[in-house]
Amino acid sequence: MAGQNIGFEDVPGTWKLVKAVGYDEAGNAISQPYGPEPMGRLVLTENGRMMAVICDGRKQIPDGGKRAYASYAGNYIVEKNVLTTTVDAALDPARIGGKQSRRLSMDGDLLVLMPPRRADGEQRILHWERTGPA
Repeated sequence: MAGQNIGFEDVPGTWKLVKAVGYDEAGNAISQPYGPEPMGRLVLTENGRMMAVICDGRKQIPDGGKRAYASYAGNYIVEKNVLTTTVDAALDPARIGGKQSRRLSMDGDLLVLMPPRRADGEQRILHWERTGPA
């Protein structure tokens, strides 16, 4: 929702990934970054810890394909509709010790996270449904 202010108190909980899409620089849909059956969990605690695990949820990946997978964890803050995590554990060792920022918005009851645009120009958008407390 445009103009909505999302604060730290709005995000704690356990969230299930329900949609993951990618767009090119012109805004055209270009990919399903975690396949046609994305699977993921995002846990944001009330004391500022988070962890995210995302993957292609298909039981079988087509021949020659590779299962998309990402995970990281750390302490987080929320300021001006941006969730920033100081990473202390990650699949990608280059993330450890760095910061990961995601713009936040709400689409009805869904939490929408938008990471920075990738080096190849792709913009990913992840939609999460709250499934319970942290």
